Amino acid sequence: MKRPAQIPAAEGKLGVLLPGMGAVATTMIAGTLLARRGAGVPVGSLTQLDTIRLGKRTDRRSPKISDFVPLAGLPQLEFGGWDIFPDDAYESAKHANVLRSEHLEQVKEELSAIKPMPGVFYPEYVKRLNGTYVKKGKSKAEMVEQLRADVRGFIKERGCSRAVAIWCGSTEAYSKPADVHASIKAFEAGLLRSDSGITNSQMYAWALLKEGVPIANGSPNLMVDFPAVWDLAKETNVPIAGKDFKTGQTLMKTIIAPGLKTRRLGLRGWYSTNILGNRDGEVLDDPDSFRTKEVSKLSVLDTILQPKAHPELYKDLVHKVRIDYYPPRGDDKEGWDNIDLFGWLGYPMQLKINFLCRDSILAAPIVLDLALFLDLANRAKFHGTQEWLSFYFKSPMTAPGLDPEHDLFIQHKKLKNTLRWMMGEEPITHIGHEYYD
Repeated sequence: MKRPAQIPAAEGKLGVLLPGMGAVATTMIAGTLLARRGAGVPVGSLTQLDTIRLGKRTDRRSPKISDFVPLAGLPQLEFGGWDIFPDDAYESAKHANVLRSEHLEQVKEELSAIKPMPGVFYPEYVKRLNGTYVKKGKSKAEMVEQLRADVRGFIKERGCSRAVAIWCGSTEAYSKPADVHASIKAFEAGLLRSDSGITNSQMYAWALLKEGVPIANGSPNLMVDFPAVWDLAKETNVPIAGKDFKTGQTLMKTIIAPGLKTRRLGLRGWYSTNILGNRDGEVLDDPDSFRTKEVSKLSVLDTILQPKAHPELYKDLVHKVRIDYYPPRGDDKEGWDNIDLFGWLGYPMQLKINFLCRDSILAAPIVLDLALFLDLANRAKFHGTQEWLSFYFKSPMTAPGLDPEHDLFIQHKKLKNTLRWMMGEEPITHIGHEYYD
């Protein structure tokens, strides 16, 4: 990744394509429409609310991120996407029951005009859903071509100068990279024969990259993290990011675990359980889909705590994760964490966390930020994995062979230092020795 000499301005309309127009996507769209008319505050969005310090503390330079880097403005965004159900964005948002009528009714006309394109859906990858609004084709290669036509048609019809995409669809059954994922040639041959290793989300990724559209993966699916996609992203000079939006319980883990490690407090066990009743919870009620999510959630603590480097504190840690589908709770996720820790001379202590959160409310600002930052990366001529966006993900993607960074505070510093670097400002180390010379 090379520092750009100059980043072109964000001119024209930016298409924001959302595979999966359910609770998360419609909550983001409605909130953005409200924010741009001054009827709502985009709480949780770094691009809209955060500031960035430049230079020394004594310089008193801390502009908003949106004033520092050339991001697209909210009025420039044009929303579209795909779903396996035909509901428009207003109907889908009403069904999701995340936002109250007082908010939805203000933007009903705009939401009702956003109608999904039929989705690509092979049910073996998401067993708990029965899609009724789906594409038909003789092969997965044909499905990819239909998706590509959708992208071109959307950009033309909406008058967009460019587009980005954020996967907001369901968690698929657990899978690992196979021979079909090893190269562009192998993957395209697999598309022609409809190889079972090629999932729904991978077809979207391939179509979007072929059309030069940056994409972020908001699920734990194997979607943009295998060699064929890396090669295609390099060939097409397109940025990619992922994976799995960091929202509820895992967000808390990436806040609490770094604090415990920094104080060098030991951990014997961390038991986590969740209940949720939205479509995501229904999908995760299938053991194969839950396995995909479980792998994503379990990876966090081991990377933060580094038990091999600190065996006296963490080598015997027992980490358990459960998710239960509980329809009465809807989108209001509840997470419980029981943490068994120890301190001086091994004396035991406990920490208990009960987080009553709203899954889509926490995810919506992530979708908005990723759309704007991926567009920025694309105009800066960055391509391939954008590790500096790890802040937003449970399972951050990295270059092959690199361990991901899960500490939320280090991720935040990396994101801001990348913004400083791309704009020709000095990264900030926080050493501060110059104030005491």
